[in-house]
Amino acid sequence: MYNDMSLEGLRSYQGSSPKPTDFDSYWSRALKELDEQSLEYEHIPANIQTDVAECFHLYFTGVGGARVYAKLVKPKQIKEHRRGIVMFHGYSGNSGDWFDKIAYAAQGFTVMALDCRGQGGLSEDNLPVKGTTLRGHIIRGIDNPDPYHLYFRYVFLDTAQAVRILMSMEDVDEDRVGVMGASQGGALAIASAALEPRIKMVAATYPFLSDYKRMYELDIKSSAYAELVDYFKFFDPLHEREKEVFERLGYIDIQNLADRITAEVLWITGLTDLSCPPSTQFAAYNKIRSKKEMLIYHEYGHEFIRGAGDQILQKMLTL
Repeated sequence: MYNDMSLEGLRSYQGSSPKPTDFDSYWSRALKELDEQSLEYEHIPANIQTDVAECFHLYFTGVGGARVYAKLVKPKQIKEHRRGIVMFHGYSGNSGDWFDKIAYAAQGFTVMALDCRGQGGLSEDNLPVKGTTLRGHIIRGIDNPDPYHLYFRYVFLDTAQAVRILMSMEDVDEDRVGVMGASQGGALAIASAALEPRIKMVAATYPFLSDYKRMYELDIKSSAYAELVDYFKFFDPLHEREKEVFERLGYIDIQNLADRITAEVLWITGLTDLSCPPSTQFAAYNKIRSKKEMLIYHEYGHEFIRGAGDQILQKMLTL
């Protein structure tokens, strides 16, 4: 296990990164801004259609005016009181192909799959920021005097808005909605459930965006957190602003949001994960106070985990 903790240590670990003193007011203000957003959306039939599902391109206006894209898939065999699920993708990716959404639609789910702003999909990133944006989005906005310009603040709000839009659809039962994702997608599933308490089920696979200071201390430079290393290397090599930087990142650290979750949580992780080490994940998982379960795959890392998709499907079918 390279340089992380024993399983016993992981089960009691509470994280290293700081939580800003105004964290709660920060997100209260953000949610008030979200409450002012319209739940209106545009949906356009996609080229692909099937015997079991209708497929659409969906657009809505996110906080700050960005045009945000998602795939929408509706089952044909169930016309009302459908279960719903929102899917989130990994870092730099997009909402993916239609086939996995159609599989859920075949089970009676209305499915949305969100594209994160400015990554590999169709959602636009219109956020004006000061300072560097070198190699990633974690540090995007970190040099702004106002912490409300952090990139992931807007993406976290997009996740909650996407869930609200799905819940607003007449044929969706708002009491039977879940969220899911892996890596960045797992982090967004956690964030959305923290910001939208009506979510009933979360399936998060080896989540990203947790316990930034611990990740930096592990010194795994090839991971998805490499932009933190580059930030200090090029812009604060003497670490004069280290405390300030990690406190700023605390606003978008999922471990600081985890105790807000009321949904049931299924968490999947591998003990050899170098991209999102287990300790960074346990920092968040250990703070969840709702019903939860962690499936630990001892020989797996940040990779396709055989059987995990079936575990998630079985859990979502209990909605």
